[in-house]
Amino acid sequence: MHDLTQRQVQILKSLIEEYIETAEPVGSETLEKKHNLSASPATIRNEMVRLTELGYLKKPHTSAGRIPTGTGMKFYVTQLMKEKDLSVAEEVSIKEKVWDFRDRQEMFMKEMTKSLAEKTKALAIATNQDGSLYCSGYAHILDMPEFFDIDITKNLLGVIDEYEYINEIFARLSEEEDVQILLGEELGPRLPDSYGFVFTRYHTPRFEGSIGVIGPVRLNYTYVVPAVRYMGGLVEEITKEW
Repeated sequence: MHDLTQRQVQILKSLIEEYIETAEPVGSETLEKKHNLSASPATIRNEMVRLTELGYLKKPHTSAGRIPTGTGMKFYVTQLMKEKDLSVAEEVSIKEKVWDFRDRQEMFMKEMTKSLAEKTKALAIATNQDGSLYCSGYAHILDMPEFFDIDITKNLLGVIDEYEYINEIFARLSEEEDVQILLGEELGPRLPDSYGFVFTRYHTPRFEGSIGVIGPVRLNYTYVVPAVRYMGGLVEEITKEW
C-alpha cells in the first residue's frame, strides 16, 4: 500500500463517499463544491490523476470523472470509513420480526435473510450446515444503476444459485476478522470487479453457517458491515438452544 498524503486521503475518502451516494463518476469541481477540501479544482484534479496512477482510482471511458478501483474501495473500508451501528430501536425491531420463528429453522433463516436485505437494501444470502441456501432482496439490486446492465445482473443471479460457489466464498473468512469484506477480483473469476460482498459466520454446538450481503462494489459499507455483524450475532444467540 502506498503512503498517501493527508490531502490525497481526504480527496479519496470524499470521492468514494460521493460515488457510493450517486453511483456516478466524480469530478474535481463536484468535490470542490460539496466537500470541504481546502483546495482548488485544479489541485484536486492533479491529485486525482496521481491517485489514478497509484491504482486507487480509474477513469471510465465515457466520463471525465473518476471512480474508485477495488484497491481504492478496500483502502476506504479498512482504513477510512466509520461504521454506523444499528440503533437499539433497530435491533429490537429486527429481533421482534424473527422471534416468532425461533423454533422453526427453515422459516427462521428465511426471515433472518429477509430482514438483512430490508436493512441493507441489498441482496442478502445465508447458508447452513445442511447445504441450504437462502436469498432475499432481489428487488433491491434491480433498483441499483449498476444492475441496469442485464449482463451484470444475469451473471450475479446465476452465481447465487450455486451453493458450492457461494460456500467457497464464505469459507474465505479469516479467523482474525468477525466480518469479511471481499471486493472485485477477491470474489473469484465468476464475479468480476462490479461486486462487493460482506459476510460473517455463525456457530453454535448444533448449528453453523454464514450470512451476508452482496451488491455493487459501492455498497454502503458504513451501515452494511455493522448490520451483517449484528445479524450473525443474533443467529448465534437464538439458535444456541437448538
